Amino acid sequence: MSAAVAFSDLGDFTATSFPNVGRVEDDQFYFEPEISAEDCFEDIVGRSPALRKVLEHMAIVAPTDSTVLLHGETGTGKELVARAIHNLSSRRDRPYVRMNCAAIPSGLLESELFGHERGAFTGALMQRKGRFELADRGTLFLDEIGDISLELQPKLLRAVQEQEFERLGSASTIHVNVRMIAATHRDLRVMIREEKFREDLFYRFNVFPIEIPPLRERREDIPLLVNYFVSKLCRRMRKQITSISRQAMEILTNCPWKGNIRELANFIERAVIVTQGDQLEIPAAMVPTASDTVVAVSSPSTFRQAESGVIIDALRSAAGRIAGRGGAAERLGLKRTTLQNKIRRLGITKAQFQV
Repeated sequence: MSAAVAFSDLGDFTATSFPNVGRVEDDQFYFEPEISAEDCFEDIVGRSPALRKVLEHMAIVAPTDSTVLLHGETGTGKELVARAIHNLSSRRDRPYVRMNCAAIPSGLLESELFGHERGAFTGALMQRKGRFELADRGTLFLDEIGDISLELQPKLLRAVQEQEFERLGSASTIHVNVRMIAATHRDLRVMIREEKFREDLFYRFNVFPIEIPPLRERREDIPLLVNYFVSKLCRRMRKQITSISRQAMEILTNCPWKGNIRELANFIERAVIVTQGDQLEIPAAMVPTASDTVVAVSSPSTFRQAESGVIIDALRSAAGRIAGRGGAAERLGLKRTTLQNKIRRLGITKAQFQV
């Protein structure tokens, strides 16, 4: 992809939408060394309606001890949200224990969760506390709970519901006081229908669900994220990168970022590494899936099609509902009337999102 690509239809994501990155001079954006407190909370950067909805939900549930279920694609920042909820709670001075259920072999997962006694199995040379015990009076964050085996789910249900369990190799019941936060990128309702996830465990976790929006649904936050990552990396690498061209920022804003914020962060790190001067360099070969990211002069409808696709996906996920909790408007971070106007403008029909 050439750096001279023209963008004819950027909708709300044109260069004039980036006032918080810094002043604009000579067709460049100048990075601010620090992101304002208004745009960054607990390393969660942005001010889009979709993200503000997440922050509002965090503020509501954090003071309680209720279980929270975070759902979102890989790389959307679910762990940051979980840690922020802990830091906003009355347990902030107590342990925050994290475990990625997908990163631990299923045979070891029970021991990791509940601990074991010496001699409980081959290789158990000493007593070991599990994550539940370590998180007592604090918060336990279980990432990727959709990867927990069906065999272990009944024991997890008891631990979450009754706040009690036994270590492997022990008959003594241990009682704890743990606030649970779980996260997954999987559709647990589909897994229930496929009998891969227990329905009772799902409802135990789904007390207060929070949907973390993908980066494509909060593109107006990308300039702030670029500023945040560049400033952070420059301090670490001792570089002096002060600006990015308007055209480069538009390219970044219109990339698909299938890996979401994690992919953007990795891309910006590569860009900072190769940059030699004071303007961030974005070589065309580094831009992810370039053929899908260009909104060219010859294809003015591409952005319109992309916007229509995002709305249709949200309507399908919400079973056609526009308003209300879990509706398409809430998922997209839009007002009901705004979404209805977009549906009419784009000519979206029920047949396109009804399954």
